[in-house]
Amino acid sequence: MALLDWMASEGGLKVDGDGVVLRPPRTGDYAEWRDLRARSRAFLQPWEPTWPADDLTRAAFRRRLAAYARDREAGTAYSFFVLREEDGALTGGITLSNIRRGVAQMGTVGYWCGEPYARRGLTLAAARALSRFAFETLGLHRLEAACLPHNAASRRLLAKAGFEEEGFAKAYLKINGVWRDHVLFALISPRPE
Repeated sequence: MALLDWMASEGGLKVDGDGVVLRPPRTGDYAEWRDLRARSRAFLQPWEPTWPADDLTRAAFRRRLAAYARDREAGTAYSFFVLREEDGALTGGITLSNIRRGVAQMGTVGYWCGEPYARRGLTLAAARALSRFAFETLGLHRLEAACLPHNAASRRLLAKAGFEEEGFAKAYLKINGVWRDHVLFALISPRPE
């Protein structure tokens, strides 16, 4: 029942981390999100799916928010913006998606960081906060993540967040228009069974 009460209002849906706050994106975030993504485009594109032509438009942002709300309501994904605690600046985003219940009890972690905020520990803090949310609030047992083999920064971040490298997947995700191999990582809940 506490989970339902907590989810009842979007205002209550936030996760505190070490120097960061995770909260769902809001309509009023559009300009800051657009500006950060636009300035970080060349930095982000090697690691992300191909951006649609209208990706940074207000209409596309509204569609994104509607999809996030549907996923959250269905309990299949939780998308958050990462805000720096000291000033509320938008630094990136982190998502817990592909949530599976039943015997699996798992989800997939994905994240992005705007170039001005890279390598400052904010995304690491967000990954740790999201892991606590997944295990303590949602009761998941396992988290998965993946990154391109040559993405050394992401591999280090996942290791520092407690994820363990589990293997290699051929043509795992389509990144910037090409099916790419990925290194797979997992983090298991610290809760006793």
